[in-house]
Amino acid sequence: MHAVNENAGVSVKLVSCIGIGTVACGVAKASADVIQISGGDGGTGASPLSSIKAAGCPWELGLSEAHSALLNNGLRDRVTLRVDGGIRTGRDIIAAAAMGAEEFGFGTIAMIAEGCIMARVCHLNTCPVGVTSQKEELRKKFPGTPEHVVNFFHFVAEETRQLLAHLGYYKLEDLIGRSDLLTVDHQQIKRVQKTNGIDLGPFFCGIPDTSSDRSFLRTQCGKKKEQLVHINGFSSDLDRELSNNPDILKVISENQGEASIKVKIKNTDRSVCAMLSGSIARAHGNRGFEGDINIEFRGSAGQSFGAFVLPGLNIKLIGEANDYVGKGMHGGEIVVVPNENAGFVPSESSIVGNACLYGATGGDFHASGRAGERFAVRNSGAYAVAEGAGDHCCEYMTGGLVAILGSVGRNVGAGMTGGIGYFYDPENNLEEKLNKEIVKMQRICTPEGEAQLKAVIERHYQKTGSEKAELILDNWDEEKVRFKQIYPPSEVKNPVVKPVVLAAGETLRVSASAPDGEMCFLPVGRSFSPEQTARCAD
Repeated sequence: MHAVNENAGVSVKLVSCIGIGTVACGVAKASADVIQISGGDGGTGASPLSSIKAAGCPWELGLSEAHSALLNNGLRDRVTLRVDGGIRTGRDIIAAAAMGAEEFGFGTIAMIAEGCIMARVCHLNTCPVGVTSQKEELRKKFPGTPEHVVNFFHFVAEETRQLLAHLGYYKLEDLIGRSDLLTVDHQQIKRVQKTNGIDLGPFFCGIPDTSSDRSFLRTQCGKKKEQLVHINGFSSDLDRELSNNPDILKVISENQGEASIKVKIKNTDRSVCAMLSGSIARAHGNRGFEGDINIEFRGSAGQSFGAFVLPGLNIKLIGEANDYVGKGMHGGEIVVVPNENAGFVPSESSIVGNACLYGATGGDFHASGRAGERFAVRNSGAYAVAEGAGDHCCEYMTGGLVAILGSVGRNVGAGMTGGIGYFYDPENNLEEKLNKEIVKMQRICTPEGEAQLKAVIERHYQKTGSEKAELILDNWDEEKVRFKQIYPPSEVKNPVVKPVVLAAGETLRVSASAPDGEMCFLPVGRSFSPEQTARCAD
């Protein structure tokens, strides 16, 4: 996130739990601007009741541990601490500030202020007061107004002001980190039987005393923390070099032409091309770039290689890559092939890591080798081909297409609600690896499905020279019957799944067919057109 927009602050949310201090220190070292501590008492009605009741510790425990760890390691002045999870009143704000919080989040109580009745059916589209429903008849029942929420926060601010005055402080800032002002309320602790006898002394004494040293409230240069945004270190040097390349700058500024360069990459170069994608997006948005930028990398890429790639940006990696290749990819093209002297069989070896194409919304991805776990997780538009994958392939996928030309691990298609998957299954054991909660499996039974699969494999061979793809294409009539197609209920009327007979006047809009009934494939190097995007969303 820092790479794609260096002027924006980044907030990292951590669940309150034992050991959160160690995690908070790592997050601060990784240049986060805000650390949000979320307690276990929050959560909306969309969460399972078991999660609301049994997940996470109270925010007091997580906040005090994170604040203490950051102070003891000299990192407290680098980040702003925010807390949420059951914050309701001005008293909560005073207590949280004394434990180290600088900002405060309100979720559930703000929803209640505008009319939520906590029916806990957010995910069913049946909210009785129309807060989380898209049904017009329910939305008409929504009672909330902006003034309701404004009024609530006025009262919270007034209570906070009164408590500050009672304690003898003029500014809330003077109270931040003052845990020495907290003490046990013996009357309250004896009021409830299960808390009677609990000793809270060690809980408070573990928080460092900051009554005399208040330097952690400012950055090292004396500025307010919100005025300073961290930027990536040396791990983005290669991306800066690409973003400042004269040929690339010319193509971006003129929005036409072509630039082709070759560079070396190493595994400490992270999020490469994210900064370049940010430069393109700031100049032309996520679809307006008309030029072509072709970059060939050679070496071992670090994490998040090709993150947020946009249409017109075509990158090829000769080597291998770590996790999160193509994260947030929106268009363009990513091709990963092994080194010419690799000395291994690509289709039997991993060439990219875990969670590739996480949240991709478009683009064309080809890996001449195996991918790790959670391949194409939350993919909602990319067309991707790999020659094998680990567990949880196509998890939470909502659109696009994935073709796997080799074996896969367990839990295929878990939570998949859109898109199409093709899996090469010569051993006929895919069914036992499939998560059948949502998706169904069948052999390819339509000419459209066969044409779609063959087209993406042909493009894979064209881009990577894959021996596995060549073998399948050379023996297509024999090999095509070894492929299985998986699809969720939303794709039942898709012509690549089943032939559809339309009633008079009915129109068909699905993610893999054009309005005229012809198959539509993702153009090489470009994202979906607006019409294709609408069909994918449907």
